[in-house]
Amino acid sequence: MSGIIGKKIGMTSIFGADGRNVACTLVEAGPCVVTQVKDVETDGYRAVQLGYGEKKEKRTPKALKGHFSKAKTTPKKEVVEFRDFRVEFEGEAVSLGQEIRVEEVFQEGDFVDAIGTSKGKGFQGVVKRHGFGGVGQRTHGQHNRERAPGSIGGASYPARVFKGMRMAGRTGGERVKMLNLQVMKIVPEKNLILISGSIPGAKNSTIILEK
Repeated sequence: MSGIIGKKIGMTSIFGADGRNVACTLVEAGPCVVTQVKDVETDGYRAVQLGYGEKKEKRTPKALKGHFSKAKTTPKKEVVEFRDFRVEFEGEAVSLGQEIRVEEVFQEGDFVDAIGTSKGKGFQGVVKRHGFGGVGQRTHGQHNRERAPGSIGGASYPARVFKGMRMAGRTGGERVKMLNLQVMKIVPEKNLILISGSIPGAKNSTIILEK
């Protein structure tokens, strides 16, 4: 599974091959640095660890400073591991400290999965959080009950609310994975990739793209 780490810039739109206007998310993908290479003999599985974004050295623990110094690179803000990284350069596998660019991983027309942290929306009711339809119209003597959750359990039995009951609470701020989004365009000189549709997360949030 190949992939790259990036930052969400915002949304735009471009015209596709069929002439239709396609809404796209603009992601600044990479360049990333290979900070660790795992193999079956040492670690029990194959994987490549990539680092993205600069981090102040004074805010980096000593253990991580040593980890990044082995790759001969500066401390990175985000570190993500990709199993079975399928990118080869001139017939050779990736090496420690090597720079990975977006055009080396993805091509226009590829389908990718995007992972991000959704926008936090605070404490919300059941209509916004779970899509409830509410109790109904304001009839039969109801008063301000349109967005109420309704019954949440029995009385003397079971005398409690079952775990997992859909109720009001904190919404958003969760890890979300969007599947099968198409790469519409790549701008190598600016490390930009345009992906069809929306990607979870606020502007400038970290995005993981998998292939």
